[in-house]
Amino acid sequence: MGKRRSRSQSQLLNSLTKKQKKHLRDFGEEHPFYDRVSRKEAKPQTCQLSESLDTSSSESEAENEPEQVSGYNRLLATLKDVSKEDEEEEEEEDSVIDETEMNLEDGDSDISVEEETAVASTDVQKNAALPADPKRKDGHGPPGTSEESPEEFTDAKHESLFSLETNFLEEEREGNCSLKALQDPFAQHVNKELKEKDIQAVATNPKTTHQLKWPILGQLVFSSRFQQLETFKPPKDIDLKSLHLQKPLESTWIKTNSQFLSGPPNSSSPFTPLQKELFLIMNSYRDLFYPERTALKNGEEIRQVYCLHVINHVLKANAQVLANNSRCRSQKLGVGDDDDFRDQGLTRPKVLIVVPFREAALRVVQLFISLLEGDSKKKIIVSNKKRFNGEYGSDPEERPPNLKRPEDYEAVFVGNIDDHFRTGVAILQRSIRLYAPFYSSDILIASPLGLRTIIGGEGEKKRDFDFLSSIELLIIDQADIYLMQNWEHVLHLMNHMNLLPLDSHGVDFSRVRMWSLNNWSKYYRQTLLFGALQDAQINSVFNKYCVNVQGQVAVRNVPVTGCISHVLVQLPHVFQRMEAENLASVIDARFNFFVNKILPQYRDAVMSHTLIYVPSYFDFVRLRNYFKKEDLNFTHICEYTQKSGVSRARHFFLQGEKQFLLLTERFHFYKRYTIKGIRNLIFYELPTYPHFYSEVCNMLQATTRGQEAAWTCTVLYSKYDAQRLAAVVGVERAAQMLQSKKNVHLFITGER
Repeated sequence: MGKRRSRSQSQLLNSLTKKQKKHLRDFGEEHPFYDRVSRKEAKPQTCQLSESLDTSSSESEAENEPEQVSGYNRLLATLKDVSKEDEEEEEEEDSVIDETEMNLEDGDSDISVEEETAVASTDVQKNAALPADPKRKDGHGPPGTSEESPEEFTDAKHESLFSLETNFLEEEREGNCSLKALQDPFAQHVNKELKEKDIQAVATNPKTTHQLKWPILGQLVFSSRFQQLETFKPPKDIDLKSLHLQKPLESTWIKTNSQFLSGPPNSSSPFTPLQKELFLIMNSYRDLFYPERTALKNGEEIRQVYCLHVINHVLKANAQVLANNSRCRSQKLGVGDDDDFRDQGLTRPKVLIVVPFREAALRVVQLFISLLEGDSKKKIIVSNKKRFNGEYGSDPEERPPNLKRPEDYEAVFVGNIDDHFRTGVAILQRSIRLYAPFYSSDILIASPLGLRTIIGGEGEKKRDFDFLSSIELLIIDQADIYLMQNWEHVLHLMNHMNLLPLDSHGVDFSRVRMWSLNNWSKYYRQTLLFGALQDAQINSVFNKYCVNVQGQVAVRNVPVTGCISHVLVQLPHVFQRMEAENLASVIDARFNFFVNKILPQYRDAVMSHTLIYVPSYFDFVRLRNYFKKEDLNFTHICEYTQKSGVSRARHFFLQGEKQFLLLTERFHFYKRYTIKGIRNLIFYELPTYPHFYSEVCNMLQATTRGQEAAWTCTVLYSKYDAQRLAAVVGVERAAQMLQSKKNVHLFITGER
């Protein structure tokens, strides 16, 4: 009977036109114009669709009303969700039966058609019986949805496939033994028990530190807020088996990382020297701050290794849950019968990866797929892959041609540079589900702005941060770029990490780890912080919010030579020191010093064509208001200035119609325009990026009309600018300048 029905349904679908098939996929039924009247009267069936079901963008609110469930609806449950882009392809014009068989042959599904139909129909009934998400009482979708789809993206067919509660680990019993091995870093970390006295002593105990030099990373500082502090040295050779990688990472990593290896890929040298030392620290579950990540040199190399750590952590955590599911089912244990089954957090998301642009999120997901798939012939299931590539990919033709920018600019601003996004990723065995709802995801990938719009602020009704309660691994990549975006979003995120959730979200408390119930999750969270520079704000986040019980490791290499050696023009550099009582008074002290000591020297018409480089936007606004109040002849350019205003200001400054030009660092970061006509240069504060100093100084050679002898460069600094000063002039010269208590005038000539 089943074969006859499938044949008749197949013939029926083959007889439909392309427009009829599209309507069937969109609405779950044939168009009323093409209804076929059956001789037998069928009992009408109704099904209430929940708001969480994925709906097409063309549907209106009125179409969410209860409707009849015909044979086409039941047949449609065996199909995968089809996006608008997929519907336009020629492969989607084939019959539903042929499409399902093709997907099974390609390895897109691990279950049979009958099982898939049963699961999908069960999920539809379950979702129909459940009300809308109680957490979002305002009617808006929860986190994990993009701006284009305000409602929660759900995939009813894959909901059961990626659910940890309803899945079991039958075939990999051996993997459970490896998880409980004492030498496994993952098991050691999550099973480490803290006592109340240990937590209370964290606030009173002084931080213990120890310095050690490694071959590649250089000077490392090991520190811990707990009494015990362990340090270790990297071994010369690494065996993949000793790293306790979860299957199939031992085989796929060599293939995925082969592009960074000099010789042929083999198991004896699966890492580059930098990757080896970084992964040893990551695998020990210590917090890590690496401030030497650059987009040109080692950016992709570092991304590879932390993606390996993320997948390894998620696979081990999920395998432990699935194995315990099997044990509970075989032993028929009830709720709360055994504390050995505590293997979860208060919410499912375990990993949060913060990246600045959509292009970075795209590369992270592509690495996840490569690490799970490798070079195997059997492809893994990747739900919603086409939609993800469309929203996070980029069109090469959209980039304007003939743009002459530095190499580091091209490396940072490549691909889709949208900075407002968030998405959830669920991983189970050999399957990846993109656009998973946050509370059904294992990994969250988002930008600081995307998280800030979800977390909200005090007093806002539409806010949610429960999904951050059980984050076990936090990765903040390219942290220096957030200084150019909005650093307040990063601080806001850190203030809401690992807080107790306001709602239970259907968690089984008998399976929640005790340290998570005790609100000690922040002491078990590993934070990996990567950036391109040593900055006081980034150091503050690492020192204040990273309290991992395993300790912290920070790379503290000092620059021997500063970027002043890259200045190509013959230019005298005058560094003037200002005094400030404390860090809070530096801003006012700098403004008063500039207004009273520096600016009077440049008010004369002879000192025209003066560019004032201002790193902070708040200082820029303060200076702009002062210049307007004093009625000075000036113009200004900031990151919010329109293109016409930028062109007008550059023209007036080049022609000498405006004596001063105020320029913000963010504008230089995002545009990298060459400002012509500079004769006098003032750094109101040392640049955030050291190489910006040499770039701005080299702008003087853009217009050479014999005024080289009159060029000047003045830099303001204080004792609180030690890191930035060392990056510009070198550590030895910076130490000499900071030791002097008086205002120091140093004349340094850049070498060609």
